[in-house]
Amino acid sequence: MKRIWFVIFAIALIASACQPQATGPQISVEGAWGRSSPMVATAGAFYMTIKNSGNEADKLVSAMSPACGMVELHESYMMDDGTMGMRPVEGGMIEIPAGGSAELKVGGLHVMCMEKAADFKVGDKYTLTLSFEKSGNMDVEVEIKEMQ
Repeated sequence: MKRIWFVIFAIALIASACQPQATGPQISVEGAWGRSSPMVATAGAFYMTIKNSGNEADKLVSAMSPACGMVELHESYMMDDGTMGMRPVEGGMIEIPAGGSAELKVGGLHVMCMEKAADFKVGDKYTLTLSFEKSGNMDVEVEIKEMQ
């Protein structure tokens, strides 16, 4: 009887070893939201956490939304005069490390929506298409909220 269990265990072990392992980036997005802003404001921002559970890094290279005339990947930074400024991220991409994440948050990295085509009212929802270097395009729903 022990021999039968040993054979069954050995077959199961071999079968699991033969299963193809997921390679490359495995991207997911959590907590996507946008800051409310009236139509008179020509820009808005989107925030989220981008996770990569895969074994290969990826990069967010661009984004687009019908709510925006133009979208850029931005970062906030401290200017020489002590005030906060915003600028496009260096290299134009945000790295999502293998087994890690990138947090897009107020005062840090974010997706900048310029030439807004909509009034970002609390509760509104918009589609944001994120484009990754290796993983391709991913649509996420972004809900407009009060400052978190």
